[in-house]
Parts: sequence; structure tokens; C-alpha cells
Amino acid sequence: MTFLDSVLEVPSYGWKDKTGMLIKPSPKQIITEFFSRLNIFRDKKNWLSFMSWTMVLILAPCLFLFIFKFFTYKLLIAAFVYSMIVLGTHGTIWHHRYCTHRAYKFRNGFWRFFTQNLTIKIIPEEIYVISHHVHHAKSDQPGDPYNATGGFLYCFLADVNHQPIARTMDAKDYGRCVKLMKHTGVDVNTFAQYQKYGTLANPLRTVLSVVLSWSFWYFVFFLIGGHALACTLFGAAGVWAVGVRTFNYEGHGKGKDKRREGIDYNRDDMSVNQAWPGIVAGEWHNNHHLYPKSARSGFKPHQVDLAWYFIKTMNFFGAVSEYHDCKKRFYAEHLTVAPIPVPAIGVLADEPVTI
Repeated sequence: MTFLDSVLEVPSYGWKDKTGMLIKPSPKQIITEFFSRLNIFRDKKNWLSFMSWTMVLILAPCLFLFIFKFFTYKLLIAAFVYSMIVLGTHGTIWHHRYCTHRAYKFRNGFWRFFTQNLTIKIIPEEIYVISHHVHHAKSDQPGDPYNATGGFLYCFLADVNHQPIARTMDAKDYGRCVKLMKHTGVDVNTFAQYQKYGTLANPLRTVLSVVLSWSFWYFVFFLIGGHALACTLFGAAGVWAVGVRTFNYEGHGKGKDKRREGIDYNRDDMSVNQAWPGIVAGEWHNNHHLYPKSARSGFKPHQVDLAWYFIKTMNFFGAVSEYHDCKKRFYAEHLTVAPIPVPAIGVLADEPVTI
């Protein structure tokens, strides 16, 4: 058994049966597991999952205030832009391409901190990063924490049921988890603290970071547009926090092979390129599974990639020191017609570029 086979806490219904096939739990089993893992009174090691969904509940009143008290069409547009584009793109830039895949490097810790905190904190890095390494190693196979063939609820509630790290790791395996998170700058527990809390993240520091983040951004939004704008954007963040949990089910064809010739070139799993996630968040998912370490996943001219534009701009100003860009490799390996040259500042390469 490899490290990635055992790094996640196995759900009560297991990953696979004796024949090696994926166990597809019933909705009742999934929901029962969900509430069991949220119960901090049964086990205080459930604290991170509990906090993650508590944040969603706290944001709900802001959404209601926007709808029933502050609603205007201008605020509706602001909510759409913040939830769909700003938060979506930031998730791709920070959690996906940097924290998980290290597709680029920051010049120093200041720019890393700046990028990390460009939006209000919603997703704990630990929940995303460790499980996403497993997702790529076992994509659409038993053990994939958000295996679309397990059904919608299997994916939607995966952050609680399937993504938390295992609670009985030895010091060696815990050290491997720490290494996967070290470059993110997130403070992690000692091994003794991990044995107590069951997580990489420290409860006090994690809660404090969320309080500071939310306080800062509420104050900024309030200065710009009063309580109306602040409640609108915080409510929109809650909508995004729920909506993003549906992505991997959709992004892997809802458990069916929906790959298309000339559009989805990766044939190792059922990931598909979708226009909407691609345009609003730079998440051309099949391209990403083809070259997971690339800081760009929008390779074709029509594949808008806002996350890549941000990373390239940061590179131009010196905040990002190096990056991977697999566009040329994509064209060389999958298309016979070379891309039309586009004037650009800086160097694009398949290997890291250092300035």
C-alpha cells in the first residue's frame, strides 16, 4: 500500500469491495456518514469539517439580507462577478495550481501571502490539497475522493466524507503530509498536536485566520458600498462555497464517458473540458488532467484562462519567479497545426522559467 492509498480517512462504507470495484453507497449511507463526521461532540477531530460547513451556514444570513433587503440589479451583477469569476479564478490560482500542483513559484513570502488572501477564506487548504493529490493518482478509480461514478452526493459531500486526512498516520506518513503543504506557508501541527486534533491545521490558528480574513474583507466592502455590498458579496461567497462542491461531478461527466474527439485529449480518465468553468475560472479540466503541473490550462485560442492571465501578469511584475506552461507541448503532442504566434511579454516554456 502506497502513501496515497492510506493518506485519507476511509469512510465507514469503504472505497472498494473485495473484487476491487468501487463501493457505491446509498444516499442514506452518504448522509449518515456526513453528519457523523460533522459531530464534534462524538469526536473533536471532526472540527475542521464542522468548521468548513459552519462557515457556509454563517454566510447564509448575508445571502438572505441581499435578497430580501438590499437587492438591486447592480448588486446582483456584483454578486455574480464575485462568486463566479473572482472566487472561482482565485480557487484555481491558489488552491489548484499553486497549493496542489506547484505550477509556479512566488518571488517571496509576501506575494504568496498577498495571493492567498485576495478573497475571503472559504476552503481550508488542507482539505483541498492532500485529497487532490489522491484524486489525480486515482482519478475515477476506487479511492478517488470525489469519484463521479459514485453519484452526485458522493462528490457533493466529499469534503466531509472522503477528503479529510487519515487520523492514525505514523510520524513518517504525517511528515509526508507536512511536506505536501510546506510551500503553501500554512502553519501545521506538530505530530503530537496532529494526534490530538486529527488534522494538519491547528484549530486556534485556523479559526483566527478566518476571523481576520472575514473582518478585513467585510470592512473593505463596507467602505466601498456599505452593508449592502458587504452582505451581497459575503452571501455570494456562500453560494460559491456550495456550488464549487458540485464541480468534480460535472467535470468528470457525471460518472459517464462524455469526452469528445478534438476537445478532450486526455484519455486516462473521464475529465472533460467545459466552457463555463473554463471561461469564469480557467478550469479547462481535461486539459488540466493532461498536464496537471501547467500554470495554464487554456491552450487553444478560444480557451479563456483568467487564472493564467493573473499568473503571467504577476510574473511580468516580478511577483512570480517561475512557472510551467505546457501550451507548446500540447500542440506538439496533440495537434498537427501549430498555434498562431501571439505577441507576449516574457518567455513561455514547457519547463520552469526563471527571471
